[in-house]
Amino acid sequence: MIRKIIKIDETKCNGCGACAAACHEGAIKMINGKAKLVREDYCDGLGDCLPACPTGAITFEEREAPAYNEAAVLEAKAKAAKPLPCGCPGTNSKAIHREAAPVANQAVNSQLSQWPVQIRLVPINAPYFDGANLLIAADCTAYAYGNFHNEFIRNHITLIGCPKLDEGDYTEKLTAIIKNNDIKSVTVVRMEVPCCGGIENAVKHALQQSGKFIPWRVVIISTDGRILD
Repeated sequence: MIRKIIKIDETKCNGCGACAAACHEGAIKMINGKAKLVREDYCDGLGDCLPACPTGAITFEEREAPAYNEAAVLEAKAKAAKPLPCGCPGTNSKAIHREAAPVANQAVNSQLSQWPVQIRLVPINAPYFDGANLLIAADCTAYAYGNFHNEFIRNHITLIGCPKLDEGDYTEKLTAIIKNNDIKSVTVVRMEVPCCGGIENAVKHALQQSGKFIPWRVVIISTDGRILD
């Protein structure tokens, strides 16, 4: 099929590995000091890797390529996450531990800049979406991560929801928001539990359906309040 896919100019690649780290699908690997698109069927064409590249070595092209295989990507991620026989996490499972800022006996100022915040309630063409850095977060993340306001809500327009408890899918609403407004970036914050994958998938599909290229990232919070990467 003819579709949009990334192209890597190895002459511009400096081997920093930022694109491989930014690719949530595992389509890019570092081989002999250069970034390589090793699995075309893992590339979803959203371009998470483009803004991560400091040398401009990555661009889009439209050409014959296998269709994006989401099932294969999920299977590969599941295999990588399997623990070793000793019970320790697998070598591909990376966890970054950050301690939340101490808040006991301190007044914490809210960083929320708009209302409402529920995905179901926000108007599609609200003026605060113009030029916004959008935060789309699962309900529980703000309770699990102590410094949520300062690290995530600050300087963002915030939308929240729970894909397990809310009826229906967020994709249509999020597509309309992204398509009809000048959104500068999207940050998704979700919990590590499987049901939270629904909010990540809704954002991914909304970005695809909007027809726009917008830098986006996903941050995963553990149930004990750590940021996982």
